Amino acid sequence: MMPQSTKQLRGTFVNPLLIDPGRPLPSEMGVIGAGTIGPDIAYYLKSALPGAKLYLVDVVEEPLKNAEKRLSGYVNKAVEKRKLKPEQAEAVLKNIVYTTEYEKLSGCDLIIEAATENLDLKRKIFKRLEEIVRPETILTSNTSSIPAERIFRDLSLPARATVTHFFAPAWRSLPVEVISWKGVGSDVLDYLLWFFVSTGKVPIVTSDAICFMFDRVFDNWCNEAAFLLDKAPAAAIDKTAEEFVFAGPFFVLNLANGNPIIIETNTLQMEEGEHYRPAAILSSVDRWRTGRSAAPAAVSPELKGAIRDRLLGILFSQSFDIVDRGIGTREDLNFGCQVALGFRKGPLDLMREMGEAETMRIVERFEKERPGFPKPTNSFSFYQDFKRHLLVDEKDGVKIITLRRPQALNALSDEINNEILSVLEENVNDPTVKGFVLVGYGDRAFSAGADIGKFPSMLGNPSASVEYAKECARVQVFLDSMEKPVVAAVNGLALGGGLEVAIRCHDIVATANATFQFPEITLGILPGIGGCAVPYRKWPKGAEIFHEMICLGKPLSAKKALEIGMISKISGDYTSLVNDAVEQVLRLQGKIERIPEGKTEIPAIKLPETPMSRDLVLSKEAVAVTARTIQAAADARSLTEALEAGYRGFGEIACTAAAKEGISAFLEKRKPEYKS
Repeated sequence: MMPQSTKQLRGTFVNPLLIDPGRPLPSEMGVIGAGTIGPDIAYYLKSALPGAKLYLVDVVEEPLKNAEKRLSGYVNKAVEKRKLKPEQAEAVLKNIVYTTEYEKLSGCDLIIEAATENLDLKRKIFKRLEEIVRPETILTSNTSSIPAERIFRDLSLPARATVTHFFAPAWRSLPVEVISWKGVGSDVLDYLLWFFVSTGKVPIVTSDAICFMFDRVFDNWCNEAAFLLDKAPAAAIDKTAEEFVFAGPFFVLNLANGNPIIIETNTLQMEEGEHYRPAAILSSVDRWRTGRSAAPAAVSPELKGAIRDRLLGILFSQSFDIVDRGIGTREDLNFGCQVALGFRKGPLDLMREMGEAETMRIVERFEKERPGFPKPTNSFSFYQDFKRHLLVDEKDGVKIITLRRPQALNALSDEINNEILSVLEENVNDPTVKGFVLVGYGDRAFSAGADIGKFPSMLGNPSASVEYAKECARVQVFLDSMEKPVVAAVNGLALGGGLEVAIRCHDIVATANATFQFPEITLGILPGIGGCAVPYRKWPKGAEIFHEMICLGKPLSAKKALEIGMISKISGDYTSLVNDAVEQVLRLQGKIERIPEGKTEIPAIKLPETPMSRDLVLSKEAVAVTARTIQAAADARSLTEALEAGYRGFGEIACTAAAKEGISAFLEKRKPEYKS
């Protein structure tokens, strides 16, 4: 059985910020329910849209008073941590109305219901809302398990309603499940996807199955852990689970008072089979002895293996079922388990790492121990054949490649580089494809650099470091040879390795908030995959600025980048940015300007006696190596030789004390202290 298509499970575009929303961001919003998650949703909404008016509604005064205290506490803490300025904090708390009167919601553009998980109650709330609000008001429910069709089917205007499932803490957690059910209008689905990305969330579209996608994974993971209590104590199960998640199932259940939730959701899932029955022990225990509250539990290797196999068995079973039934896409399942549920790796990544034989051994053992659960219906390779970090759209014959790794500000990794290269290679000879746009997910970053990857293991080894730099440069070298134009659409930060990709594209357009920076010198290293050579050849007018960027880590604004010709246009917003980039791709047909060959004249590199990047004293040794590398690249007689000079410089700097200290400090999350 093939899964539901990506097109069915997503909006008009897979990158929601490419969608034309058809209406502006809301000026008035409502949240119903001031209990557990409602105030957190309200805080997210007001933090993202401080100028909007928000109504928080509950039928009881006491929760409203507590919610007001909670929001004030969030704001005060944010000010203390300097995440908000006092004037911003004031704007967040302004225009929030705490009320028991539903009629106050009459002017709202968007209302999110976050009341008790009770179907009859939710139906009554939405029936009442229909009598109060305007026809164009969008209505959503925060349920984690009840299908949208059951909640909204009796509404007069069901097309304007769906489920939007938040994850705790709702004001900070990135993902939101947006449910695509048969009654919701495509324009409403599109708008919600655009709205959530525009306000800092990562919407994930899920079909209208019981418990949707992530509750299926999480609730069954916890329920299976409870069934294992006849083999081992909670602390031992949590400890075993921590190989795969940042917090074990019982620790999370304690944190969320989650036992009743598992009972409720797994009882609901019993519509699909008796095997989903909740563990009886969940109804007789309030708190689990785990974490610091529990004595260390000795677990034999055999028992640990049995626990491990059962937890992986339920995880893999649910993952296969989600993909096979089209409840969610492979990329969203894999990505969402990490950002929504705290898994260290996505379930499909775990399968890939273990290999087919080991995965099937676990699946077969689980089937014997827990018969009835879903099994894979496709080949092992099918569950692995997808892009884990990219979204690919098409507009006017141009492929739009979006780097989707928002939890790391779209930082590059070896795998992302390989995926970018594969998309380019797959389409470069397709006559219907006119070119490509590279852009980052969200409005904060194009790419905030590159993961350090395997580099720490190569410190002190110049030849290995040179080869690693060359391996990391495969995308850039391929861009140099392409006949089809590639334009970088820089939406925010373009740092380090991310900037080294952008400068090898055939043009760059940027939003006004874009920042370009080579911060490598602050780590005691240099930009070794073209950063020391390419800018001088492409934009010689900015040579002195590039000296400061590369040797001192100084950032460059979009305005200044436009002045030196580094970017061709400053765009108004994200959608305009991508549209401008697409237009530029079309203009560049047959007109790509290659990076100049031959020697490059650059001004002398003049550096202060004590080189500094803001308040960090830099290593003189690292700065000297960087300056020599820049000059060697400029003196090279060809681009190839200039790039080789950059690789050699990277190999040389990898052997310095500065590189060792800078990388160690980064990994240890401390400020480096350079001695030379």
